[in-house]
Amino acid sequence: MRRPSEISLRGRLVLFSVLALTAGLALGGVLLVGVLNFALLRAVNTEALETARGVAKLVDQKSLSERIEVNPAMQVQVIDSSGRILALSPGADRLTPMLYVEELRNLADGQVRDIPGSRIGMSGGEARVVMVTAGPPTDPVRVLVARSTNDLSQGVHILRLALLVTFPLLIALLALVLWRVLGAVLHPVDALRAGAEEITGGTREGRLPVPESRDEIHRLAVTLNGMLHRLESARVRQRAFVADAAHELRSPLTNMRTELEVAQRLPDTDWPALSHDLLTDVDRLSRLVDDLLLLARADDGGGRAVAAPFRSVDLGALVGDVADRYPTVTYVRPAAPMEVTGEPDALGRVVANLLDNAVRHAKSQVNVQVTANGTHRLITVTDDGPGIPAADRERVFDRFTRLDDARARDAGGSGLGLAIVRELTRRHGGTVSLADAAPGLRVDVRLPALR
Repeated sequence: MRRPSEISLRGRLVLFSVLALTAGLALGGVLLVGVLNFALLRAVNTEALETARGVAKLVDQKSLSERIEVNPAMQVQVIDSSGRILALSPGADRLTPMLYVEELRNLADGQVRDIPGSRIGMSGGEARVVMVTAGPPTDPVRVLVARSTNDLSQGVHILRLALLVTFPLLIALLALVLWRVLGAVLHPVDALRAGAEEITGGTREGRLPVPESRDEIHRLAVTLNGMLHRLESARVRQRAFVADAAHELRSPLTNMRTELEVAQRLPDTDWPALSHDLLTDVDRLSRLVDDLLLLARADDGGGRAVAAPFRSVDLGALVGDVADRYPTVTYVRPAAPMEVTGEPDALGRVVANLLDNAVRHAKSQVNVQVTANGTHRLITVTDDGPGIPAADRERVFDRFTRLDDARARDAGGSGLGLAIVRELTRRHGGTVSLADAAPGLRVDVRLPALR
């Protein structure tokens, strides 16, 4: 026998639905039979009681004859206090009362008692006997009316058999309908599964079939396709990132290897000059590795490019400290503090990358200033270099992007500086933009002011 975990979703849904329907129908059938039986018994009691009261009324009016005409399904006896039968209906026993003395003794007026039908000559089943007192208090008589419940029992039995035969057929029909309906409902899900299997096997493009119906499955397919698109984009970016990183790392390593191989073959190698060149390549390699690690942390959804906690930072003083390391950079410290919330090392990295880029491409001068701009603080770096065309000002923020020979690898850049600037600025809730400096390039970094 198959375990529930081995049955398909369609089969489990049908199975659970059939079980629920079976339980519901069984409970409904039991309630139906019980309610019908109660209603029929109540009708029998009412009929017998009404007949008894009618006979009692005739007794009180002294108009009762010895022969009482009633429904053939009933028997009536009128007995006195000594148990003698005074009047009866056709078919009733003339000598023996329907109820025994001990049964009559404990029977209240209008109360019903069940007796075997065979006792009073009623074939099969039971009979219900109701007793009503009539006549004067000094000489009371008792009216006994018996009503057979055989027809009632037969009706309930027929209903029970009909339910036992009909319910399985109804459940089987409902199971078949559910199987077909669920098959039609789950067909788009199966199509999604088949599409995902083909994508996994590499036999189709990374898109799942989207059903035409505008329902939950349609929205699921759209969401999954969006997820697949993002995964594919991330995979492409990762491949490009790895390829570019490998290319960038290979350049200084190749230079170092070449210099060392040449030094091995030359007996009169200038080791101080060689060590200076090697240290230059090592510094470049170290900066590149640091940049790659920072961007890798930024790409990690659970990590942060800024690891230290944020605190209040005087942006004017921070920019001045960084600018002091560049002799060709002109900077005038603002008169008032320019405070922002951030991580000092990360903000210093932003300024240093901008100044490195500006110094590398400037012809003669680089200017940097910090100003207040409403609820923001603005860092502006300008140079008089070749600038960047408007069409390329968004693309330069991509990783490993170089536009021309003026911004080439041999000038010391890796193409990661502006990408790091944008990422760190975004982590601080700010923006970075490029514009013309006429001539040259102007970079504006906008950060929220401390509140």
